[in-house]
Amino acid sequence: ESSATCEVYEGAEEMTEPLKQCMAWLHAYFCEPTRMESLPVPAFHHPLLQQDSFTRQVLWTLLRDVKFGEAVSYKQLADLAGNSRAARAVGGAMRSNPIPIIIPCHRVIRSSGQTGNYGGGNLMKEWLLSHEKLQKEKLAY
Repeated sequence: ESSATCEVYEGAEEMTEPLKQCMAWLHAYFCEPTRMESLPVPAFHHPLLQQDSFTRQVLWTLLRDVKFGEAVSYKQLADLAGNSRAARAVGGAMRSNPIPIIIPCHRVIRSSGQTGNYGGGNLMKEWLLSHEKLQKEKLAY
């Protein structure tokens, strides 16, 4: 369990609205998970998320359907995204995720229950999963 407190360090006085939304969302993720459901998801302008592709479908499905504190296997996510035989393609989509944490690719694990790989490193993936599990347990009380 982390003993660190959450602090927001203000940047430039003139912060754009999308950046403010992103900052609020990340603050809620790390410090106040109960607020996440009430916050809008930050705007995504990355080209990968604009084009019609299976990767886009997978990433949006993950964002929409796999909630804080939950995990899903690559195969389950392929099923949710509409192609039950595309578990390997789901792995490729996770590798190309332009905004990890916000689109929570760390929640995608192997069918065996092992965490699998993560672009930010396996220790980071394990920490994020533990953070979510611990916060969800706290909320259950």
